[in-house]
Amino acid sequence: MSALILEEYIETGNVQDLEMLLAKQPELLNTLTSQEVSPLLLACYYQKAPIIQTILKHTKSISVHEVCALGYDEQLELMLAQRPKVIDELSTNGFSTLGIASHFGKESAVRILLRNHANPNIPSQNGYDVYPIHAAMNANHTSTAKLLIEGGAEVNVIQQGGFSPLHFAAQHGNIDLIILLLENGIDIKILSAKGDSASEIAFQYGHQEIGKILSF
Repeated sequence: MSALILEEYIETGNVQDLEMLLAKQPELLNTLTSQEVSPLLLACYYQKAPIIQTILKHTKSISVHEVCALGYDEQLELMLAQRPKVIDELSTNGFSTLGIASHFGKESAVRILLRNHANPNIPSQNGYDVYPIHAAMNANHTSTAKLLIEGGAEVNVIQQGGFSPLHFAAQHGNIDLIILLLENGIDIKILSAKGDSASEIAFQYGHQEIGKILSF
């Protein structure tokens, strides 16, 4: 029951009650939430800064994936120096370190991981097949996506639903990313599972000019 209450406090941003709960039961932070992630990582996904700080007050250690989500560059460098094998370690919800850092747009962390030879082409191992480049594109993190491509990320990878990185760039109307993808050999004819091209996605989201550019 306490674990469910903990998750509720994180989701709702209830800092006061969370503080009281963790003061009595800090061990709750060692359990996984219903989202198959730690309470700290869940708080990162919900972008609850006060909740994150409260959890950190009661946390004795954090994982490499939490470090990537938080963008703690110095700690990431130290972890990689001490335990190089964590570079491509999967999180409890199936994402690589690079996938986590890309999702949260932690550009410096992505740079550090790539410099230490992280593999940019590891899909999530949770049935969704989300590659780091999908994570960056879906969140519209332009600089992060550029770093991934420069680091060897393949552009024609497909995640669940048949979506390529171009589908997300078209959805956001991000012309910079679209140009970058075109320069790196993106296939504009890839269709989603529902049969939508990137051009059609662009039109659906009101990006008429981009829709015309991507038409075939």
